[in-house]
Amino acid sequence: MYDAGPSAVDAVRALKELARERPDELELFEGFTDAELDGWAVAVPEEVRGVLREIGGLETEDHEYRFGPRGREVFTDGCWTLGETDFGEGSLIVGVGSTGWGPVVAVNPWGSDPDVTVEAPDFTTWLAGFAERLADGVADRPRGTFSVPATSTVALAEADEAGEAGEAGEAGVGVDRELAALVGRGDPLTDLVDLHGLPGYPCSVDWEPYFSTFHNTADTGSSEVQFEIVGEGRALLLRSVVSGDFLGRAVRRHRVPADAARRAVAELRELADSCPDFVVLEAGCANSDMDGWSVPVPEDVRTVFREIGGVAVAGLPALRLLPGAPEHAVDPELHRMLGGDGSYWPLARIAYGRSHALAQIRIDPATGRWGYVVSVPGDGESLRTYPELALLAESLPDLLLTFARLARRAAAGPDFAARMARDTRWLFPNTGEPWPRPAPVGEWAGSADPLLAAATELPDGTHAADLRAVPIPSDLCFYRAAGWPHAARLERLHFAAAGRLAAAVPVPLPVPVPVPVHVPVVG
Repeated sequence: MYDAGPSAVDAVRALKELARERPDELELFEGFTDAELDGWAVAVPEEVRGVLREIGGLETEDHEYRFGPRGREVFTDGCWTLGETDFGEGSLIVGVGSTGWGPVVAVNPWGSDPDVTVEAPDFTTWLAGFAERLADGVADRPRGTFSVPATSTVALAEADEAGEAGEAGEAGVGVDRELAALVGRGDPLTDLVDLHGLPGYPCSVDWEPYFSTFHNTADTGSSEVQFEIVGEGRALLLRSVVSGDFLGRAVRRHRVPADAARRAVAELRELADSCPDFVVLEAGCANSDMDGWSVPVPEDVRTVFREIGGVAVAGLPALRLLPGAPEHAVDPELHRMLGGDGSYWPLARIAYGRSHALAQIRIDPATGRWGYVVSVPGDGESLRTYPELALLAESLPDLLLTFARLARRAAAGPDFAARMARDTRWLFPNTGEPWPRPAPVGEWAGSADPLLAAATELPDGTHAADLRAVPIPSDLCFYRAAGWPHAARLERLHFAAAGRLAAAVPVPLPVPVPVPVHVPVVG
């Protein structure tokens, strides 16, 4: 089945014969005129026209497929949805390139066994295979007899960058530049399926969404998978939109360059020179000043602080990198819940409506290492009642590089400040980014990972999340965990390894005191 070669004429003839022989089992829809085909938003190659002039779709007892738009329907995302699969849980799509229509892919991202299957290399081959199965009385969709893996778009993009830079190692070997061009910078929640050179058809894809409907839905359970065929049928992109569910698996993050601090300084200076109305830098300080601070300052942070003491980007809260800024004032109780002196370095006060949050770098008091940048509600009572935070960056240089990248993009169009504000809503906690699942630390008992194993020593009731393999940005909402009691109040946040693991330690619940029962003595 699906050998190369069936023509449009063969497919149409087979279906028309079946429709005459079994009118109760197969209905063919009216075809399209050339005028209608010419008016479509996509090109319709002649071989495909040979089908669509004759047949506009078909319906059986189990399936209905439409071969072109009717009414208000339009072509989107490089493909046309032929119809639904598995009782509406999935979609059958076909690429609509100018040189041909294909491949045909069934995408069913839901349930415990998500399925993506490339059913045929092109539209007419799929149609001929459908007619063959129908003639044989086979109602089910074809299942994959071959298999290929999906690829992280971030891994693909960065392997291409490594190859261009001539870096040694596995990452720069065998990069397909055509595929790399289709993914740009890549996205941690998007995977790619190479649709060329498949081992055979039907071909299943080794892939699963990044969200999970297990461990209890966090909120609305409205996660979805957006799929798009790109490059004239060259590749399929599968993007997980995590909304209302917890993350289900680790992501491939963008790599932070080893010289991120130097790059961040250079890129911000270039932006301040080229866009002085939008980017303003404050002077840094000397090493002797940093030597007198209450916390040790590692060299990568000094590289930034020596050159830049503050960053003001239109549309964003100002980053005050040096100590003593009024925005750094913290309520004593909030200060205690955040870990106290030496455990964090304030960066910015972030307003969101009537609320505010404090962006900070987490510092490992044991080693002096400066690590992840997080945003935590700045009101102690809010944090106590609804413990949460946002993960913003792996480090201060990483955050500055992100600001610089977004500023360059905003500078290329109108409304710089509005664009920056719109693109950085994630600076405030719980504003629409993916949710890592907070787990009771007891789940990690016996873990071979030292970071997870150490977390099991935290008090009973503590929930934590490993932030090393989640998207940036992410929202960590402890109170959305199924095991976090509704009436629980936060005692403190605990950050291990400079923020690589974040935990919420609740106030211990009072132990009920037994009430003595007096039993009257009879007699």
